[in-house]
Amino acid sequence: MHIGLIGGIGVAATVVYYQRLTAAMTARGLPLELTIVHADVQELIRNNLSDNRAAQAEIYAGLIDRLRGAGADCVAITSLGGHFCFDETVALSSLPLVSAVTPLDDYFAAQGLNTVGLLGTRVVMKTGLYGQLKKTRAVALEDEIEDLGQSYQDMAVAGVCTPQKRALFLDAGQRMVDGLGADAIVLAGTDLNLAFDGQDPGYRVVDALDVHVDLLARLAADEADLDEVRAKI
Repeated sequence: MHIGLIGGIGVAATVVYYQRLTAAMTARGLPLELTIVHADVQELIRNNLSDNRAAQAEIYAGLIDRLRGAGADCVAITSLGGHFCFDETVALSSLPLVSAVTPLDDYFAAQGLNTVGLLGTRVVMKTGLYGQLKKTRAVALEDEIEDLGQSYQDMAVAGVCTPQKRALFLDAGQRMVDGLGADAIVLAGTDLNLAFDGQDPGYRVVDALDVHVDLLARLAADEADLDEVRAKI
């Protein structure tokens, strides 16, 4: 199956999707059919902060049409924050959308995680992954969502993580484990690999990007059925 990715939101996350999808298919001994289209991260940020779902969905729809023209069979948004208008985009999309949020609930339950702490955009933390977790409780540092969300946004746009921001995110995760009872910290922002890759924070970390990539790799290898994936959305 030919996978289409809406990238650029941000660039670092897109690169990681590309790297990990390629590695997953190489491990299978299979070629990867992939097309990436570039979205404007600043435009996404403006629409996200103003909750202008219709405008962002229209932008996505145009990008998805380009991916369809390139031969893609399905499409994924390489940003959990960018999923804020997922339903609106589905209504306009010329291709099936593969959610990064939907697979997480089953994954957390299968891993025996009763409570997860969230790091990511303001909206992701405020809504507990858009209210889509039914089997697992999501927690966040409620009084620090604005500061953490802004720090995440700055890092995603820059494409690099400073030592100060890394320390901020690692400490926030520890406090959710110690104070809020989180069994694991979820990197619910696809650029958080910039802060956490190569680190040993002393608590369990789940990268939501990896769960999404695993599903996309199974679709690319025809190990998963797109109709079944769409039925769960």
